[in-house]
Amino acid sequence: MRQRTTKDVSASAHKIPKVKRNHDETEARWKKSSLFALIVILVLVPFILIVARELFQHLVYKYRIKVPLFVDLNTPIDFSLNHTINMYLTSEEGISLGVWHTVPESKWREAQGKDIEWYQSTLNDGSPVFIYLHGNTGTRAATHRVGVAKLLSALGYHVLVPDYRGFGDSSGEPTEAGLTTDALHVYNWVKERSGSSLVVFWGHSLGTGVSTNTAVKLVEQEPWAENKVVLPTGQNLRRMKSPLLFLHAEDDPALIQSAQEVGPFQLYEVAVSTQNVDRVKFVSFEGYLGYVHNGLYRDPRLPGIIKNFVLSL
Repeated sequence: MRQRTTKDVSASAHKIPKVKRNHDETEARWKKSSLFALIVILVLVPFILIVARELFQHLVYKYRIKVPLFVDLNTPIDFSLNHTINMYLTSEEGISLGVWHTVPESKWREAQGKDIEWYQSTLNDGSPVFIYLHGNTGTRAATHRVGVAKLLSALGYHVLVPDYRGFGDSSGEPTEAGLTTDALHVYNWVKERSGSSLVVFWGHSLGTGVSTNTAVKLVEQEPWAENKVVLPTGQNLRRMKSPLLFLHAEDDPALIQSAQEVGPFQLYEVAVSTQNVDRVKFVSFEGYLGYVHNGLYRDPRLPGIIKNFVLSL
């Protein structure tokens, strides 16, 4: 007798086709992956924005690069500045600025062992006072900055070299507004103690923007945008009334790179158009001398150029 085979129609009817099951699993995996990616993006975007801001700050203000390394900024004598004192000025609440004050070289013997009160009192001796606003990396102990301080001191001038906020052993984080506030504070501090002595800004690299910002602020107070780096040197020159001396190394790579937009000679022309050729001087140093960005202080002609400019003021 033949047995009849029967199929479970109910099970067969509810069996999910393999193709459809694979599609559903793929869709489920895709949804999980999308959700994970969304979570990752939501977590990473704020982090990326923070890092990008930090990176931008670092590219403009390379203040975390402490060059030279392992130095004690409290002892300028370690850099052969034996008539220099280290001090700290408070430019605003919570911001302490490390500053070196070098007196004229003629006072070096008298300066031995003297305290900060003596150094401050010398600012009123009638000698011109230079405030050296440096570039966007390193500290006041950088070799070329020490070289400039020695050069100006040898010419009979006082030299104050501050580290902006965030640079060297100064506290805080650098911003354009903050750097200008720091420079203004140093200037006002000097003026309170120097009487009628001439005060001159020496701006190098980033410091040229800070010095022109500060000069304009001294002429007219104006609001500024926070955390926005502009340093509008060209605009500032149109508003400045101070005599100016431009020192330019023809092989300076930083200026060669930017010359297509606004180079040093174009800035000089802006200044001349605002004032006149008697109040604005431009001195160029040949490229073969190899001064590049930081080496102008080594030129033997520089002392005479600076002396003549100061005497003309």
